[in-house]
Amino acid sequence: MGVNLTEKWERDVRGVRVIDGFLSTAEQVAIVEDVRAVARMAPFIRPMTPRGRPLSVRMTSAGALGWVTDQKGYRYEVRHPSGEPWPPIPVRVRAVWDAVVPTARPPESCLVNWYGPDAKMGMHVDRDEADPAQPVVSISLGDDALFRIGNPERGGKTESLWLRSGDVLVMEGPARLLHHGVDRIAPGTSTLLDAPGRINLTLRVVT
Repeated sequence: MGVNLTEKWERDVRGVRVIDGFLSTAEQVAIVEDVRAVARMAPFIRPMTPRGRPLSVRMTSAGALGWVTDQKGYRYEVRHPSGEPWPPIPVRVRAVWDAVVPTARPPESCLVNWYGPDAKMGMHVDRDEADPAQPVVSISLGDDALFRIGNPERGGKTESLWLRSGDVLVMEGPARLLHHGVDRIAPGTSTLLDAPGRINLTLRVVT
């Protein structure tokens, strides 16, 4: 994947880098096929919070470690709940990481979230990783999502923006530990997927 960032429209929202239209339509189609291959090896699950509440998104992972949540807590595991190892991070997905954060350590986990038309993600901070100096890179595929960015502490004023298919978002530096979430999906705003909804890929360094 040959990427020239000078040709992309990059903006700053509270320190979060948003690169609009980073992936071409052809690149998005190819990565969706990669995601389907991952899901065949590590099927999507409906995760539960430690309090026993199901999340509205379905999840799987790729890489050396996968993020899981259940009544034992939030954590990374080396195997899918089925007992099988997670599949490797697809080459095309890894290429996005290398292009937008070229000096970062290699990603160890790619969390794959499937948002149906009614799914959302509450405000949270990614704190399960050992080195917050390493960035988090998010790739959006499918329907538009209303993404909200908050503060290091819970509460206070927030700022929202629409993430569209092909957009890439980078949380690094002070923005790495900002609260963030997805308030809603706009069904039918993309024809990339076979059904209304959104795929979000989140690449992280874990150890």
